[in-house]
Amino acid sequence: MQVSVETTSNIERRMTIGVPAQEIDQAVEKRLQHAARTVKMNGFRPGKVPMRVVKRRFGEGVRQEVVSEVMRDSYVKALEEQDVSPAGWPRFEPKTMEAGKDLEFVAIFEVLPEIELGDLSKVKVEKLTADITDKDLDTMIDNLRRQQADMKPVKRKSRKKDVVTIDFNGYVDGEAFEGGSAEDHKLTLGSGQMIPGFEDGIIGGKAGEELQIDVTFPEDYQKEDLAGKAARFDITIKQVEEPVLPELDQAFFQKFGIDAEDEATFREEVQKNMARELKQAISTKVKNDVVDGLLESTELELPQALVDQEIDRLRQDAVQRFGGQMDPQQLPAELFQDQASRRVKTGLLFQEVIKKNDLKADPEKVDEKVREIASTYEQPDEVVTHLNSDPEQKQQIESVVLEDAVVGFVLAQASVTEKTVSYEEAVQAAQPQR
Repeated sequence: MQVSVETTSNIERRMTIGVPAQEIDQAVEKRLQHAARTVKMNGFRPGKVPMRVVKRRFGEGVRQEVVSEVMRDSYVKALEEQDVSPAGWPRFEPKTMEAGKDLEFVAIFEVLPEIELGDLSKVKVEKLTADITDKDLDTMIDNLRRQQADMKPVKRKSRKKDVVTIDFNGYVDGEAFEGGSAEDHKLTLGSGQMIPGFEDGIIGGKAGEELQIDVTFPEDYQKEDLAGKAARFDITIKQVEEPVLPELDQAFFQKFGIDAEDEATFREEVQKNMARELKQAISTKVKNDVVDGLLESTELELPQALVDQEIDRLRQDAVQRFGGQMDPQQLPAELFQDQASRRVKTGLLFQEVIKKNDLKADPEKVDEKVREIASTYEQPDEVVTHLNSDPEQKQQIESVVLEDAVVGFVLAQASVTEKTVSYEEAVQAAQPQR
């Protein structure tokens, strides 16, 4: 087997592979002989079909199968010989495939890029600190009660936290625009679901009233053709409902998996959950800043094969998340291109930091992470045993700890500023930016 490798870009390689004709012919002959012993054809007894008939009937198809297998196997062997690590499966381009001639083909593939990490001291990280106040706790419990509230129609003027059912039609420059209308739309007033000014314009309206409100789309609105533009909405209020909040009793507590006998115990458990959420939010914000800093400071050409693989994973996740039965491949790749590219680049940069600095998952921190996960369950000791005995889940936890080690390493060299914020601001800061 003859092999030559050509570098066509930083990450693309063209590997030309030659295989002697004798190797192909021997493999084809062996397979045809096997077929002759097993094939059934009209007019011939089993195992008695003449080889010339077998070759005429099956020769071309068998040769194509053999050539495909030889190309695949030769490619894998050539990678080992040349000590090359591809980033994905190649594209094969045959050059010579005629029977009786040496097989020659080209395998075009990508390799992982060489990475030169940027100046980590220029990575900027904002580390948030926050306390959970009594007001924060009251707000959280109020939200929990509203999740379980019964709705009661009212005839009074609408106010914040009421749920209104509305029909609306929106216009820009006097023309209706796509997505600007709806019927029987339920909206919690004061929730901030709609653009600024929309909900405020409804507050004070009653069921049966027709309103006309003027608003302006934000400059950073996701639909660029509407960003910053003035709009008019014609709104019909069809119903106003107020939430009837449930009592703080044991039945209510159990709906959230909390076995509490009184409100004080329930509040303590809710506060513990909020503290865990706050800790995770602060950690997520730091990690996001570290990732952003690494991405900005390091130029990196991405193998499209890795991006395509990540797009496929995101497609699968999207279908599973929405419980659909559609083929994931029907979802346009463009929907996931940016997210997939960010994930791939982040993964490559984290791997580089791990490799260059010989970072490991600290066993003590792995055990700490296991206990932290288990603490959210009713039987934490059983969960600890389960996680430690499941190799796949244990490996996932070790990966998380190793990512934390990367974040800690970068953080030690980064430019870090601390900022005190409210509980709500800290939690919101960790949410994905849209």
